[in-house]
Amino acid sequence: MSRINSYFSRLKAEGKKALIPYVTAGDPNPSVTVPLLHAMVDAGADIIELGVPFSDPMADGPVIQLACERALSHNVRLLDVLDMVKAFRAKNTTTPIVLMGYLNPIEVLGYERFAQLAKEAGVDGVLTVDLPPEESVEFASVMKANALDVIYLLAPTTQEDRIESVCEYGSGYVYYVSVKGVTGSSALDVDEVKGKLDIVRRHTDMPVGVGFGIRDGKTAAAVATIADGVIVGSVLVNAIAENADNPEQISAKVTGIIADMRHAMDA
Repeated sequence: MSRINSYFSRLKAEGKKALIPYVTAGDPNPSVTVPLLHAMVDAGADIIELGVPFSDPMADGPVIQLACERALSHNVRLLDVLDMVKAFRAKNTTTPIVLMGYLNPIEVLGYERFAQLAKEAGVDGVLTVDLPPEESVEFASVMKANALDVIYLLAPTTQEDRIESVCEYGSGYVYYVSVKGVTGSSALDVDEVKGKLDIVRRHTDMPVGVGFGIRDGKTAAAVATIADGVIVGSVLVNAIAENADNPEQISAKVTGIIADMRHAMDA
């Protein structure tokens, strides 16, 4: 059983839902990332999605686009992100880490080399936003051969036949995008999301995480009533941006948001 599966199983046994924060590796500078990952775990994070900086993050809104730009200004590349995961693993061997990003940096390394390096670093899963399951047979095969879960996105507009396909190819968990649009979108209709998750669960027993539009403890708690995981990104990345010139404040701001969400979800 993968580290991701084990974590979801434990949380289910405890009657809890996973809190899955996203931050961009190297934002606002590389020295911040690893200590921030540890602080997020201490604040209540269960699984961490670590963004790989990319120059054209088409699925992301301006908040995460700018985070990528800040990281890239320090020349943070995929190999640097893997080094950060390895450094994190020196103290934490239990919290699952999912790399989230785009296919191009992985293709530059090559599937086999990337998978081997990711496994050695302690990565648990990979979510490539711009790689649909229909085109990922080779990619998924190489990842799974190296014990890496392959996580896919589902959108509000995804038809049921394609939901079935995504669930067939994926592992670890399904990432359901709660609203139409890019990251940072704000309109979240929990009842509408619940209806879609009911359809998703007809086709898989994998945990389903819900992201986009989750901004505070109230929205996190609402999503936790219908999903197995609550994925939060833009509000954390925005807190990092607001304190980019005062890195010592970043941890307190980010962990304060996470702690509030954790408390609300568990209440």
